[in-house]
Amino acid sequence: MAESPDRGACAIGLDVGGTKIAAGLVTLSSGAVLARRIVPTEPRRGGEAVLKDALSLAEEMAVEADRKELALQGIGVGVPELVGPDGRITSSHTLDWQDAPVEAAFASLAPAVVESDVRAGALAEGLYGAGRPYRLFVYVTVGTGISSTLVQDGRPFAGARGNALIMASSPFTVECSTCGTVLNPILEEYASGPALVARYNRESGRTAARGEEVTAAAEAGDEAAIGIVRSAGEALGNSVGFLVNVIDPEAIVVGGGLGSSRGLYWDRFVASTRAHIWAENSRSLPILPAAMGADSGLVGAAATVFTKQDDSAHL
Repeated sequence: MAESPDRGACAIGLDVGGTKIAAGLVTLSSGAVLARRIVPTEPRRGGEAVLKDALSLAEEMAVEADRKELALQGIGVGVPELVGPDGRITSSHTLDWQDAPVEAAFASLAPAVVESDVRAGALAEGLYGAGRPYRLFVYVTVGTGISSTLVQDGRPFAGARGNALIMASSPFTVECSTCGTVLNPILEEYASGPALVARYNRESGRTAARGEEVTAAAEAGDEAAIGIVRSAGEALGNSVGFLVNVIDPEAIVVGGGLGSSRGLYWDRFVASTRAHIWAENSRSLPILPAAMGADSGLVGAAATVFTKQDDSAHL
């Protein structure tokens, strides 16, 4: 059977998050998603139950690839955890998969790659999305958590241990020069989606369930929400401006549910980022929303299969 560019090589991408598992069949040439399925994660059931569901989704996608007469190249799995260069998961903040043989479990179905979700999303943007025109860009994702990664020549930089993504999880310790109070603010507990919800519910006396509800309230003129969203965007920009000063990228690409939102959060984030960039000729760099939207995780997870094959071919 002759294969067109879009109906040839494909891979299964799995984006395993704290809320949902998204699975899809993704084409090599364009990153198009040809089939998809989403189920709730419910990580409190334990790692084994979540892994069973993820494997079941992969099996369904493999059957779909065969039905569509696609050449399945493998399975890529993106997880919201630290992942070492050997594919071993080295943290358990969201999923109880630390040190579990996750890659081997998927490899029983097809060649498999496990990668952190932020590097998977960055890879999708570098190959198919907003980062494609740039040789060197920083990808930032803002949603349930906040992470970042440097992408150079289309490849996310993992670091020596796979940990080069921890942008907002550790404290920034500072002592007030006036009163001597020592503060240990953590960006992720201030500017992420759950942080907006916690701050808004505490300060307004109302009950929001999602960060998007808080940003919508700000756009509607809610004074409590306006203050929280403004300060969160400015805090994020402070850290991203620091990244620009250290790394000097060509562009910043921002993904995640909250990071891709428009309105006050985005406006204050962009303004704050530029205000915290020291070099004048860096201050006007492009700051772009991710192009892949909600599909960035599963597309990037699938793309790890393609890039691993390319890297192996050049060894």
